[in-house]
Amino acid sequence: MNAAAATALIADDEEPMRDMLRKRLHECWPGLRIVAEAANGQEAVELAGRHLPDIVFLDIRMPGLSGIEAARLLFNRCHIVFVTAYDQYAIEAFEQGALDYLLKPVGGERLKTTCARLKGRIGRQPDDIERQLGRLLALGGAPRRRNYLHWIQAQVGNSLRMISTREILFFRADEKYTRVQTAQGEVLIRKTLKELADELDPDEFWRIHRSTLVRVDAIAHVTRDLRGRQMVRVRNFTEELEVSRGNTHLFQQM
Repeated sequence: MNAAAATALIADDEEPMRDMLRKRLHECWPGLRIVAEAANGQEAVELAGRHLPDIVFLDIRMPGLSGIEAARLLFNRCHIVFVTAYDQYAIEAFEQGALDYLLKPVGGERLKTTCARLKGRIGRQPDDIERQLGRLLALGGAPRRRNYLHWIQAQVGNSLRMISTREILFFRADEKYTRVQTAQGEVLIRKTLKELADELDPDEFWRIHRSTLVRVDAIAHVTRDLRGRQMVRVRNFTEELEVSRGNTHLFQQM
């Protein structure tokens, strides 16, 4: 098989991430045909058995089977690319072996490098990944996530309120404070947006503007206003949030 007729499967439990990767792949490798998309590791294995793709892009953290576990079951059947938001030590482990990786959010230039490597492998026997997977597992199992922030402490009157990050629609810088918006209302905290961006899971919160962090799964839709700016509408909230020019790549399909 030649690279022009290559096929691929994308596996990620977050639909926006699958959409973004599909779009970027189409730009970097127009001839690559995406034959299936999976929302978890088990579905990825089943769809790979049905469609026999040449390449599988696997998110590492998925419900059910993880990307590492799915890769073991796909051993020697296809070329594996991990999509990851894990710590640097894991990425260094990938670089030591034949495995390739993409760091979320997937950048265009990095993806071009990956596609170039994959084009050179198409038609060849998939790399023996068992040894590399073994090394990753020897480092302590599937690469560990950073200890991301899961609760926000906010002083409300004389009481301390604990807010789960799953309740938060977005954060917005507000002079000396940061506004924390939930479906129930808003509170102000003294932690800066930069601190929050460093402490929150980048898979869960995207910085769409220098003053705004939005929870990805709270996004209802993205539109353009009369000035051509991308505007985000989150669920359970009427105000639209502006996407800065430097962050429009997050919604490249528009």
